[in-house]
Amino acid sequence: MIRLLDREADITTRYGGGFVQSIEGLGGTERDGRSYDWFFYMNGIESPVGSAEVRVHGGDRVWWDYRDWTDAMRVPAVVGSWPEPFLQASAGADRVPVRVVCAGPKAPCGVAQDRLADAGVDASVEPDSSDAPDDSAAMRLLVGPWDEVRHDRVAAQLDAGPGTSGVFARFESPAGGGGSGEDLVALDPAGRPARELGSHAGLLAALGEGDDPPTWLATGSDGAAVRRAVGLLDEKTLGDRYAVAAVAHGAPVPLPASRGERSG
Repeated sequence: MIRLLDREADITTRYGGGFVQSIEGLGGTERDGRSYDWFFYMNGIESPVGSAEVRVHGGDRVWWDYRDWTDAMRVPAVVGSWPEPFLQASAGADRVPVRVVCAGPKAPCGVAQDRLADAGVDASVEPDSSDAPDDSAAMRLLVGPWDEVRHDRVAAQLDAGPGTSGVFARFESPAGGGGSGEDLVALDPAGRPARELGSHAGLLAALGEGDDPPTWLATGSDGAAVRRAVGLLDEKTLGDRYAVAAVAHGAPVPLPASRGERSG
């Protein structure tokens, strides 16, 4: 893949030409105690190997991303290449099943299935229960309130922070213990609170674990928040984003977020 990039941009490499050091003069560096480098995603999944080892096929979506990795060395999966990785346009006969795992009311799960179908993806809807099929080899879109989905092995990474999950958001109890449900808090690139989005905000994010296909998460504290999260499933909203939050009023919030703003 590095040859493809070299044809399109002025680059420098390191480690014997296997890794990209700079693109159009912007290179890996340390500044003010923060570390910055180039990373790349194939169909929404961060590559575990250097670009010299990766072959590009027709239909692949390649995203080169320059980011501060000081507090999150890995962001294993992102939503910004929708409808990949679900579409699997270049996978041929190696496609894996796609499942909408429903951990709450059925209506948002049906909307998620429809959005996938509109993108050309055939997905089944399965209950989130011990009777559900083994999901280890499937791509999952986990849909439901946070209280229901947080017990999922992959979704639970969210509670450990972006250094583990790669997702710059968290749910926390509201100050003073009032209100219903947990507030969604958007984090900045250093993992610090940037915006309090409230208990009615929904989150759409992608997580990864080991070599398994990624798990996407459409969740929030209540049913309305889950519906807002599922409503984010379109290419225009998700393009080139790590993750996105949907607030009760206003435009979707890309994650990580800038500090200092508040939203209800």
